[in-house]
Amino acid sequence: MIITEVLAVLSISAATGIRLALPLLLMGLMSGDELWSNVPLLSAIHPTLLIGVLVTWSTAELVLSKDHFSRRLFQTTELMLSPAVGAIAGIGIARTVGLSGWIFIVIGIVSALLATVMQLIQVGWNYRPRRPPLWLFFVLDGLCVFLAILAFDSPEQGGLIAMMLLWVVVHTSAVWRQWRHRPIATDD
Repeated sequence: MIITEVLAVLSISAATGIRLALPLLLMGLMSGDELWSNVPLLSAIHPTLLIGVLVTWSTAELVLSKDHFSRRLFQTTELMLSPAVGAIAGIGIARTVGLSGWIFIVIGIVSALLATVMQLIQVGWNYRPRRPPLWLFFVLDGLCVFLAILAFDSPEQGGLIAMMLLWVVVHTSAVWRQWRHRPIATDD
């Protein structure tokens, strides 16, 4: 049924919205002997080179996301790359689960938007007066791995978690909008 495939796409898109390279690395490793044969653009790169690049980028994501100064620079770069990576991962999962035809365009757009929105919220966290605690970044790393694995093993649960994360993102943006429009108290 197409609902299961769409939920798998949402799961991998949410994972790429949290971290970029780690879900792509897991996609290749979980696909067995094929590696990245279903993933657009990545299938044209030699697997050894691709594994080296993705392992290096994943390590940088996991390490640099914890340091405040590096996090801002790194997240800005990831924000610019997130639409492309989200679309690539979404189409790769769609090909893996057997979807074809015009649906790739819709899947690419939805995946790119979901990954970008999730990256935007993470960037927004860094510009708030109170930054999130360090343990939250470890939770996000684990959630990213969990969503990428669920895209293959249990797409229904992964898609539902992705939709709950989207609800959290929408709720967070609404709270930030109310906070920004709050009148500033003055002492007269």
